[in-house]
Amino acid sequence: MLEPYTFKIAEEAWELEQINALNYEAFVEEIPQHASNTERKLVDTFHSQNRYVICVQDRQVMAMLAVRPQRPFSLDRKLAELDSYLPTGRHLCEVRLLAARRPARNSRIVRGLIARTVKYCIDQGYDTAVISGILQQVRLYRHLGFVPFGPIVGNNGVRFQPMYLTIEGHAASRTSFIGHDAEPVNLLPGPVAISAAVRRALEAPPLSHRSREYLELHRQTQARLCELTGAKHVQILTGSGTLANEAVAAQLSLLEGKGLILSNGEFGERLIEQARSYGLHIETLSLPWGQEYRRESLDAKIGHTPGLSWIWAVLSESSTGMLNNPEMLNDIANEHGLRLCLDCVSAIGNTAVDLRNVYLASACSSKGLRSVAGLALVFYNHALHAPMKPIPVYLDLCRYEKSDGVPFTIASNATGALAAALNETDFAARFARIRMLDTWLRARLNRLNLRPLVSEPASCPGIITIPLPEPMNSKDIGDRLKDAGFLISYESRYLLQRNWIQVCLMSEVGKLQLRAFVDALKSCVAGFRD
Repeated sequence: MLEPYTFKIAEEAWELEQINALNYEAFVEEIPQHASNTERKLVDTFHSQNRYVICVQDRQVMAMLAVRPQRPFSLDRKLAELDSYLPTGRHLCEVRLLAARRPARNSRIVRGLIARTVKYCIDQGYDTAVISGILQQVRLYRHLGFVPFGPIVGNNGVRFQPMYLTIEGHAASRTSFIGHDAEPVNLLPGPVAISAAVRRALEAPPLSHRSREYLELHRQTQARLCELTGAKHVQILTGSGTLANEAVAAQLSLLEGKGLILSNGEFGERLIEQARSYGLHIETLSLPWGQEYRRESLDAKIGHTPGLSWIWAVLSESSTGMLNNPEMLNDIANEHGLRLCLDCVSAIGNTAVDLRNVYLASACSSKGLRSVAGLALVFYNHALHAPMKPIPVYLDLCRYEKSDGVPFTIASNATGALAAALNETDFAARFARIRMLDTWLRARLNRLNLRPLVSEPASCPGIITIPLPEPMNSKDIGDRLKDAGFLISYESRYLLQRNWIQVCLMSEVGKLQLRAFVDALKSCVAGFRD
């Protein structure tokens, strides 16, 4: 009875001897790259530097692969300026000499050999492997996550395609062998990755919301939020960004006249739903998702709608990646004498936002402000008065103002975490960095023929929604990227319905991480296009 296959690193003398014999069979007798000899053994030029990954059964080497990190690689000799084709900032190795005895040429052995090679590379800290794959097997290699590059090389009638494989690219492939223990790269619109300072604030002993210490923390946090946005006032409520919009709707219910709500995405539609739930008298102007508002169409709508007293729009429509022009909205509101209200939930902290002339604006503690979810923020610039008709007590901003901002219980740790995030962030530098990475990433997506739904300059920096062409499937690609260690947004109902994925730069990510993400995405895309 035969022993089971064993996949291991070659160490024994008999293993190395059989490797030389297998090397001869593969690259002299089968693929005639070298001259024959009577010993029927071929010692590789880099034999002493190679680490061989082998498949063994009954003390016989059935298959092998060689891994070598030293430069120059054999491919350096075949392809000038090799590094110009490769992703930068990587820890490289070369993988060569894939060979198997004829009885061992089955998928089980090849998969096991590659799985052991991947583990060895990870253990050694190599994150990118370079190979020359025989031309007839390029399709197979691409399914494993390899990326072809450069011209075809070879001699004696044997042709090879240079390729590289990143750990991320292989993890995103359909045949990945990688399990992930490391923290994934967060490219979500929320929850965002939080810093050590925010974590410490969450772990601090809680304060009474009536204590002097907490009230001072609360006031300081309000002051920092107003400094960031230019608003005169902000109230902090326990809840999400949706609750902040509920508070805005409650305040609008106190006004005479009717309002105009603009919608060109999921969250504009949500504003309409919330306004109707409050019984607000509204008109709507809805555009196809991702379509930009034009000044002339807004002027025409307002001009033909008498009795308007306010306008409400989403500033950063994160479902599509659209930044609805704040200067235009402000000008239109001023010209027509309307109070301007903005949903800034996905805008504040990701791009510069000026709320000095805004009547009401909503935001939250997560997303661009990089704390945990749980605090709703409502900004305003006007004097508040006690409501003349009933509104929910919890959403009465005047009650908050008369109670030093704390009429009800609020978790001090949530406020402390937001304060920590605000205090540690240089927002001017953050905005510039997001813009730079956004431009860089959009260029790479275009190279993959993945066109963002909204292009610059109408796009909100750091929010990129990508419609996927058939036969690509957003759930499959999102799942595979998650397996590769990259969290993107794809599981929301409206994204799944439209076959869209979304990449956000709200967490602190670097270009090296984005390069790895692009490699992983490239492998996913290649799997559908082959």
